[in-house]
Amino acid sequence: MAMPRNSTGENSFCFAQTLNFSHPCPPLGEPGRTRDALSGWEACGTPLSNGTASSSAPSPADSCAEPLCSTSPGREQNQFNEGIKYVSAEGEELACGWGGFTPGCLQLFNTSKGILFFLCVASFLQGMTVNGFINTVITSIERRFDLRSYQSGLIASSYDIAACVCLTFVSYFGGNGHKPRWLGWGVLVMGLGSLLFALPHFTTGQYEARSAAEVGVCGGNQSLPCAQAASSLSSYRFVFMLGQFLHGMGATPLYTLGVTYLDENVKTNYSPVYIAVFYTAAILGPAAGYLVGGMFLNIYTEIGREIDIAPENTLWVGAWWIGFLGAGAASLLISIPILGYPHRLPGSQRYIVMRVSEAHQLKDGSHKKASDPDFGKTVKDLPRSVLLLLKNPTFIFLCLAGATEATLIAGMSTFGPKFLESQFSLSASEAATFFGYLVVPAGGGGTFLGGFLVNKFKLRCSGIIKLCLLCTVSSLLAIFIFFIHCPNMPMAGVTQMYGGSALPGGHLNLTAACNAECGCLQETYSPVCGSDDIMYYSPCHAGCKKVSENLRNGKKVYHECSCIDKTLLPSPGSAEAGKCTSSCEKKPLLLFFMFVVILFTFLSSIPALTATLRCVPDRQRSFALGIQWIVVRTLGGIPGPIAFGSMIDKSCLLWQDQCGEQGSCYVYQNSAMSRYTLIAGLVYKVLGTTFFIVACLLYKPPPPESAPGSSDASENGNCDLQEHKPSLPPEEDI
Repeated sequence: MAMPRNSTGENSFCFAQTLNFSHPCPPLGEPGRTRDALSGWEACGTPLSNGTASSSAPSPADSCAEPLCSTSPGREQNQFNEGIKYVSAEGEELACGWGGFTPGCLQLFNTSKGILFFLCVASFLQGMTVNGFINTVITSIERRFDLRSYQSGLIASSYDIAACVCLTFVSYFGGNGHKPRWLGWGVLVMGLGSLLFALPHFTTGQYEARSAAEVGVCGGNQSLPCAQAASSLSSYRFVFMLGQFLHGMGATPLYTLGVTYLDENVKTNYSPVYIAVFYTAAILGPAAGYLVGGMFLNIYTEIGREIDIAPENTLWVGAWWIGFLGAGAASLLISIPILGYPHRLPGSQRYIVMRVSEAHQLKDGSHKKASDPDFGKTVKDLPRSVLLLLKNPTFIFLCLAGATEATLIAGMSTFGPKFLESQFSLSASEAATFFGYLVVPAGGGGTFLGGFLVNKFKLRCSGIIKLCLLCTVSSLLAIFIFFIHCPNMPMAGVTQMYGGSALPGGHLNLTAACNAECGCLQETYSPVCGSDDIMYYSPCHAGCKKVSENLRNGKKVYHECSCIDKTLLPSPGSAEAGKCTSSCEKKPLLLFFMFVVILFTFLSSIPALTATLRCVPDRQRSFALGIQWIVVRTLGGIPGPIAFGSMIDKSCLLWQDQCGEQGSCYVYQNSAMSRYTLIAGLVYKVLGTTFFIVACLLYKPPPPESAPGSSDASENGNCDLQEHKPSLPPEEDI
């Protein structure tokens, strides 16, 4: 390919000077490097025009992605007062600001790194709220507002329902519109959803919990009649569903338009890294949500009020609402700078001419329809856009593979803490914190590493799909670790008889001679760990008659427990509130291979996303991401937790009894839980592997003579650039 020329020829780039790629840009402020952005853009036609204009001003290509707000010393004060204008030849505003307010100091952020920072903050807040706080506080919300499990499931699924409803509209019209405005308004709506989610705390009365001093002790078990226990608080589920719906609406532009906006405004080699950083922030968000949410749950929901029950008590409701208030306020603030970004960043058009198409080639050549500049700007083109994507087998199978991975991720994020809680006998807050520590390095590191590998080895589309296949096979092998499990902690009346013998046929028998006169109720589940290292359903079921407080850790200690083995003790034993500590020897091995499964599952996420962007025509990228998200959520995100939950529920030993109705599961059989997790993981990993193999086999790359700058080229093609054109200096420092 010929070098770019400073001429008025048909294919000239209309650079004001002859391009010299042999040396890096001099540092900002060096003599002779002052720039007049206005004349530099207005005098030179758009790089894709016929190049009939020229100027003596240096072109944006010479700036090498330095902050474009810099000015010569003589003009600096004037521009800071009057505002800086960046316009293309078509009169398009390219300055960062709101309306006519474009001060020069804001232009420091008018770069790809600037928008990456704000989008990372937005994705972090979204992940922390939706995938962190929601999963952490759902039990507290159920308890506070008398919700059933299926009702809380509807709250969780409202997010995905909203996303599916909005994705087609947002990705189609937003992809051809002003992306930062769509992104900014979306983040603002997401913030309003968080504030709405916290609203029920302030519109309901104070939470009244019974004193823990006598509750559950032998002879003192009290319980409200079922008719009185019911309340109208469950109607607040509609407020929570609306809040989640707003979360889904607001987050829709973030992972479709946000990805394509980054991809359009950075050098093609760096696109996977930028997207990986963006998604890493989205992965770290849920981890922070688990950690911070677990901390908030240790604070009583009515802040400042004295209460004598501990967080381990089943009547405890933590301060679930604090996180939503903070995340909502932060989202409203971060939406302001995002709304100020231009339609495209200054200097981004120099990347358009360097593109190499990797779009899948259809036999009938219909993929060339997307090269029409007017294609996709009206509703009548929507069916044709969908048809073009449906005729792309690589895109379809990448979507299906993404759906299988999303199923595992959704199931993992929802039931991962529950798995750790059961296997290692942890409390809910401990399990959430533990899972957060596991997800931070595995999920975040895997996401970033995936983008780094694509950039490091300059992989083509087919090579990227093979990398995804390798990651999926690796996690498939690691998932066999679920063949092993930690044994259940012995629990009297649930896993064994009170005398220590096995329960016949797995039937529960919570009543024994030692607690027959206590009048224990099954509705009051408050596990205690006896001094004989056996768990009991409640202090009452252990036959305990007195209670005190352990000054060392603040936990309740029950005394004179008639059911605890007296042969090893001179007097009736004691019990401490909470579960017995597990001493499972397989714990390190389980945690290591769970880390490996999470690592390789997330390692394939950015490569799969990059392959999706590359296998479709340039003008269809935003819409393709929207369609992919619909497939992923419909086939993966929504049914994933349901499928995992129904399989895990099969391993339940002890169900909650809510006035004769079955509630949530209290105790799981660890061996069955591991077995069902293994089955679900194998099914989805085998499907994912199959879909990646088929996508790789059916991919048909464009012919080698596909020229950079072709109108149907994908902006993400970065392979063999050195063979076709000179390389730009390293504008973006990672």
